[in-house]
Amino acid sequence: MPRNVIVAQSGGPTPVINNSLRGVIEACHDHPETFGTVYAGWHGIEGVLKEELLDLSAQDPQEIALLRTTPAAGSIGTCRYKLKASQQEDFERVIEVMKAHDIGYFFYIGGNDSMDTAHKVSQLAAQRGLDLVAVGVPKTIDNDVGDSAFQLIDHTPGYGSVARYWALNVQNLNEENAGSSPADPVLVVQAMGRKIGFIPAAARLADPRRELPLLIVLAEAKLTLDELADAVNDLLRREGRALVIVSEGYDVGEIGARKDAFGHTEFGASKMMVGQAVINALNGRGLPVPGSARANIPGTGQRHDMLYASTVDLDEAYQVGRKAVEIALAGENGWMATILREPGPTYRVRYDRVPLEQVANSERTFPADWIAPSRLDVTDDFLAYVRPLIGTETPQVPLVDGLQRFARLAPVFAEQRLPAYVPQAYRQTKG
Repeated sequence: MPRNVIVAQSGGPTPVINNSLRGVIEACHDHPETFGTVYAGWHGIEGVLKEELLDLSAQDPQEIALLRTTPAAGSIGTCRYKLKASQQEDFERVIEVMKAHDIGYFFYIGGNDSMDTAHKVSQLAAQRGLDLVAVGVPKTIDNDVGDSAFQLIDHTPGYGSVARYWALNVQNLNEENAGSSPADPVLVVQAMGRKIGFIPAAARLADPRRELPLLIVLAEAKLTLDELADAVNDLLRREGRALVIVSEGYDVGEIGARKDAFGHTEFGASKMMVGQAVINALNGRGLPVPGSARANIPGTGQRHDMLYASTVDLDEAYQVGRKAVEIALAGENGWMATILREPGPTYRVRYDRVPLEQVANSERTFPADWIAPSRLDVTDDFLAYVRPLIGTETPQVPLVDGLQRFARLAPVFAEQRLPAYVPQAYRQTKG
């Protein structure tokens, strides 16, 4: 007898997250004997708690197909709500909602914290005797899920696209800096990625032969501001200009940091931007050439710009979503679908599974041996790792009247069968 499905998303969006969603939906629909109605948790686990379940089986197949080139998380929403051990009512509510809607399968698309949520739901269902298969689907632009040995997952869907974004944008930034250097000889550009260096490291893809006056500052390199200023000024004396790609997690001292619900620093919402702090230090110290250092701080476009997406990333995101359904089809609970690179000179991957408990709350670090001895660059070994992920083509995004045509899902929701519920973390405490 078919059982119903909930698929949901959590954490920051990516250009390809909806392709993993499409993979789950289409693979479930390929097996109607096992999977019944496919619902989306509206805005992630929050939607499950509130019993806001979008009916994906009722959608026009054309709109589902358009998820391939629909970026970010607007189609079904995402959240940063964490199920904490102290919030037992939340856990019980999740089980109640799943029982009320005959849910037999739960797919959660997200990063390390999301895999923790999927793992906890998997464990609780088993404890409560609920026949539920929970499977994680990896996602994060930061590429920080898994282990530094790359045995659990080679790379996460989303990373290849943000790497391509930086490869292409550094080419554009170089044209800006080359033309404007008499007045603005230094262009400091801040990259996302918290304190994990995979995103700023991808800037080297724009200049693999190291012909540009380009410095890459990873948080892991542990450079002081004085050391960075010395390196920039040395480069200015040689080349007359400098491009500096700096991690948003680079230590510049107190920035008035804000934290999200997962406990991660929200660098884009903090009082001081790291890129701004760097140019303040450079201009305050003084440059050895005329002009000033200038900051460029790209925003969330790097995690949702479909025109910069990698076609390799799009395809892999879809296949890892389908792999998650394949795992569920076998009745195997408590796993995450994964991408592993095959050995050899030609880039090939296979899709496999790893235990959720091994990736829950994991945090991969950027390998120290991929940081150049100068601490201002990355090695060719890193370039060999990342280059295949950005592909060689530009995605074909449908246009209507010159505008991108994204998926637009109809607001068809399951009938609510339980009393209204406010997630525990949102309840006001009375003192």
